[in-house]
Amino acid sequence: MQYRTMKTTGDELSILGYGCMRLPRKGVGIDEERAITQIRSAIDQGVNYLDTALLYPGSEALVGKALAGGYREKVKLATKLPPMQVKTREDMDKLLDVQLQKLQTDHIDYYLLHSISFRDWQKMKELGVTDFIARAKADGRIRHMGFSTHAGIADFKQIIDDYGWEFCQIQYNILDETNQAGKAGLEYAAAKGLGVVIMEPLRGGSLAREPPKEIRDIWDEAEVKRSPAEWALRWVWDHPEVTVVLSGMNDEKHIEENLRAAGEALPGSLSAKETALVNRVKEAYNKRLKVGCTGCQYCLPCPAGVNIPACFESYNNLYLGSPMQTKVMYLTHVGGGMDGKSPKGMASQCISCGKCVKKCTQHIDIPAELKRATKELEGMDTKAMALVLRPVIKTFMGFSRWSNVRKARAK
Repeated sequence: MQYRTMKTTGDELSILGYGCMRLPRKGVGIDEERAITQIRSAIDQGVNYLDTALLYPGSEALVGKALAGGYREKVKLATKLPPMQVKTREDMDKLLDVQLQKLQTDHIDYYLLHSISFRDWQKMKELGVTDFIARAKADGRIRHMGFSTHAGIADFKQIIDDYGWEFCQIQYNILDETNQAGKAGLEYAAAKGLGVVIMEPLRGGSLAREPPKEIRDIWDEAEVKRSPAEWALRWVWDHPEVTVVLSGMNDEKHIEENLRAAGEALPGSLSAKETALVNRVKEAYNKRLKVGCTGCQYCLPCPAGVNIPACFESYNNLYLGSPMQTKVMYLTHVGGGMDGKSPKGMASQCISCGKCVKKCTQHIDIPAELKRATKELEGMDTKAMALVLRPVIKTFMGFSRWSNVRKARAK
């Protein structure tokens, strides 16, 4: 196992982190016996960074069980506070205390605000989050503070510059160099001295699936044969700015492959030929995409509130092999599904004012492309999902918050 130093904390962290969102399932729940065996086996082989969250159903409790019997002392534990469940300053302490109870520990090594935008950060500050962080650090419940985000580079820089963060967590992979925070965000955070944890290195698993023939043919040209998943992970590890790469591991074969690769992947270890090969794969994927959006966000803000880059990202993802998953994520991240509210940035909100066209550096006819995206992303199947998904998520969020606060009071 290779390790890299989190500069702000001095911790030597395994370059492969264990992402505990997609644990193996058994029926409607987590396959506890299998998940615990997988996690402990990975720790035994050098993984020392585990990532979970309050919003991952059953995950924190499972991780708490897995880390019993001496395993807690072998790892750095990361979990997240969801802003959508915070209504008051007191909620922050209540939710953290419940997390500590579930995880069977007295402290969280790496605590994050979960999936925040700059607006979320401003709201949390108004509720007193900086006081919460200071007190939780002082009494030892939190060791280090960071945030995760799917926001664009503008929001990302504002969040970083507004507080003394120690680390951040961003999405980054061979297809997302310019989406969300992207490479610019990775380099900006590293230049500020922050540790950078990478999520979605396989883009929700789409880069690990059997690729289209034209892409498979390119991979097959490599002198050293690797799976698409290993190529994608090695490309992220090749960046010296990256501290930890999270993998949502839930299959023994995949875990072993990831562990082997993590024992070899030094920064800059890809040869010039291999880097060129990866660039050809990226070009081949990009040719399959419908819109040449780079995610620069010069088109924003939209007068109608459309999250143009996010809509185009989802539109392009439809052609990477997982349309149903893409539509669910579209509803979740663009359609307001995360908090059960009404749509807040969907393609169908476009009023064709044309202001975005004048600002687009790629000269995209944005209103026309948004109409096409609307047709493919917001069909009857998506609307049916929305009718079910929004009330379900709203109910889940409400019940989850009530349940957690109730547990905190009982304690």
